[in-house]
Amino acid sequence: MKKFFAEFKKFIARGNVIDMAVGIIIGGAFTSIVSSLVKDIIMPAVSILTGNQDFTNWFYAVDGKTYATIEEATEAGVATINYGVFISYIIDFLIIALVVFIFVSIVNKARKKDEAPKPKTTKVCPFCKSEVHIEATKCPHCVSELEVPAVEEK
Repeated sequence: MKKFFAEFKKFIARGNVIDMAVGIIIGGAFTSIVSSLVKDIIMPAVSILTGNQDFTNWFYAVDGKTYATIEEATEAGVATINYGVFISYIIDFLIIALVVFIFVSIVNKARKKDEAPKPKTTKVCPFCKSEVHIEATKCPHCVSELEVPAVEEK
């Protein structure tokens, strides 16, 4: 039992698990923000574009009768196929995916600006075309003499 708890403690203490937990928590909060954006801002605009249609009340009553709302059909004990709710979830997903894509793109661009280019550590032997260390004076593959690059002074 001690071994189990020691392994569990080691698992939990790993950086990846903690990073993942933080990501899940932030993701949950971010989902709330994006869901509000979709529900309170974007869907009303979509509703205007579609003639004030409310997707959530698009449904098919399995008994074949017509009901004004899903609630009315549910009160009558009728099963419904709620394709309007499904359409709303698809729109939610697409908008959330778009927002996440834009957010990740902005973060990636910011990271690229922060990263300095790495100094070159290898060169290509002009004789055998093998990759060798930048400071090598002899190719380890074909034993050819190589030029030593000029050292830049700082």
